[in-house]
Amino acid sequence: MNGRVGALVRKEFRHISRDPGTLGALLVVPLFLLAMFGWAISLDVNDVPLLVRDLDHTAESRALTAAFFSSGRFSRMDDGRDAGEALDSGRAAATLELPRGFARSLGRGETAAVQVLVDGSDATRAATVIGYVEGIVMRFGAERITLKAAKAGVALPSALDTRPRVLFNQDLRSVNNLVPGLVAIILIISAVISTALAVVREKELGSMEQLVVSPVESWELVAGKTLPYATIGLISAALVLGAGFLLFGVTVKGSILELAFMTTLFVFACLSLGILISTAAPTQQVAFLASAMLTLLPTFLLSGFVFPIRNMPPIIQAITWLFPTKYYIEILQALLLKGVGIGSYWRSALALLVYALAAASIASVRFARSRGR
Repeated sequence: MNGRVGALVRKEFRHISRDPGTLGALLVVPLFLLAMFGWAISLDVNDVPLLVRDLDHTAESRALTAAFFSSGRFSRMDDGRDAGEALDSGRAAATLELPRGFARSLGRGETAAVQVLVDGSDATRAATVIGYVEGIVMRFGAERITLKAAKAGVALPSALDTRPRVLFNQDLRSVNNLVPGLVAIILIISAVISTALAVVREKELGSMEQLVVSPVESWELVAGKTLPYATIGLISAALVLGAGFLLFGVTVKGSILELAFMTTLFVFACLSLGILISTAAPTQQVAFLASAMLTLLPTFLLSGFVFPIRNMPPIIQAITWLFPTKYYIEILQALLLKGVGIGSYWRSALALLVYALAAASIASVRFARSRGR
């Protein structure tokens, strides 16, 4: 390492060590976020409180009721007479009513009516619950038709034989999808925001003028200010991946070397963006707000971390191409969840490389101009 770059790196590390708040934010907060996302913020829909009103009281009605609760998706509430009140109060997320004559209709081969009311105040949960209900009811009906045909000695040919098999994330746990996004957020905080604040802080303290007249080149100053935060960011990402494995069993199914290379490339893009923001921000407050608007919000809203990009309007999907976290999360999902090689995510890797080179070029030009060189 160049001696002047090493001196700047040591200076920045000393400054970080004297600021416990910053060091804690970069190392402890990521683990706190992982715990919150893993345990408190879950997108899984399980233990749905279901209120059952069985007005038929037959073996068939009890069998259908048992099918709901044996699926592991629903938790039973005590039978009640007021389904509307249970939904209004939020005690029940759905109600199931089996009318009188339910078993008789099934025995005659007629369509048996089943009423299901679902609380739609949470649209995502409601859509998932409806899917659960339809699957259970269709499976129950098919089993009854097959059983009746067997008793009659008739073989029913099946036109379709559907056997779904989940290839990635077999348990369908949302924490496996949240960890890649969390790694991206950690690197955004440590690389973009911290770098922008570190450079702007030199302006506010007046030490930037001393660096301008010093023999330190622009690239040396950039390297000295960014390498410490890049190192801390990579350490934080490794801590999150390690904690994700120990606490939630989230493993890296793909190549560790590819993950390290792609993470380094993403950090390079983030550092370049942080330097670019610092050249335009006059104060640390402005730098923080600009960094948050250009990184944190897009990471949550426009990267596919929380909301699927394919469900967005075409114009919004086009806007997502402007943010590197979109490509990095796609790469992380391929490496962490699917365990595939670069042949499956090379487009995202190429887009991330182009973004990093473009951001670095623009940032270096603007930073050199700001120093008058």
